[in-house]
Amino acid sequence: MKIIHTIKELREWRKTAGTVAFVPTMGNLHAGHMALVREARERAQSVVVSIFVNRLQFGQGEDFDRYPRTLSHDASLIEHECPHAVVFAPDEKELYPHVIQQYKVEPPALQDELCGAFRPGHFRGVATVVSKLFNIVQPTVACFGKKDYQQLFILQQMVEELNMPIDVVPVDTGRAGDGLALSSRNSYLSEAERAEAPRLYHHLTRMRDAIASGERDFARLAEETIEDLVRHGWVVDYVETRNARTLKPAVHTDHALVILLAARIGSTRLIDNIEIQC
Repeated sequence: MKIIHTIKELREWRKTAGTVAFVPTMGNLHAGHMALVREARERAQSVVVSIFVNRLQFGQGEDFDRYPRTLSHDASLIEHECPHAVVFAPDEKELYPHVIQQYKVEPPALQDELCGAFRPGHFRGVATVVSKLFNIVQPTVACFGKKDYQQLFILQQMVEELNMPIDVVPVDTGRAGDGLALSSRNSYLSEAERAEAPRLYHHLTRMRDAIASGERDFARLAEETIEDLVRHGWVVDYVETRNARTLKPAVHTDHALVILLAARIGSTRLIDNIEIQC
């Protein structure tokens, strides 16, 4: 495995790398990320995993400064999963040489809905850094987890509309045995909060089963979920059922659906989703 810190060195390596599968991350890797690496290694001759904590996608008062930086540990996990992988770990000055990033990728109005309504500018920051990384790595394939469903949707649209020659591959959400979606931010949870956290997935499966059985009062199902979460100490940002192909609010004639939610327990914000075919 090789660790590269500069764009110049990465571009030199890229000249002889053949087809490349790319996994962009912010580090602090876990089993969910390793599923992305496994998918990547099956899809191309070479694998690149980027590790970069992107300031542009953090809002005021969010956890940019305390987000875990664990490069040595991350590199060990990647090497075990894919010994021939390249880790691209630029510092902030390397990726953003100007003090102010003047050119940014502006996603459509969806960026201000769901998570975007609570994290203004977040998806602009994501789209900007991913487009920069795509330009640097020049991947054939890019693997993204479905846990960040809205992010995945926005990046798929970006690749399509900007005619990027990249195959975006969605990878199923990795989960702990009790259903909690794997996330780097799970490490922030106290013991009691970790025991409570699977309630999110419990409600997603409850709503999924109700909808699959014919229930179409999406608002009532969401209201029931919110009421129960609040009773158990959560602060809920949203619980919504949307069309899985467009991310527009679901209507009763839709057959491909996704339920998305975001909520805070203590100081930790968790997101999750579940897809439905009915």
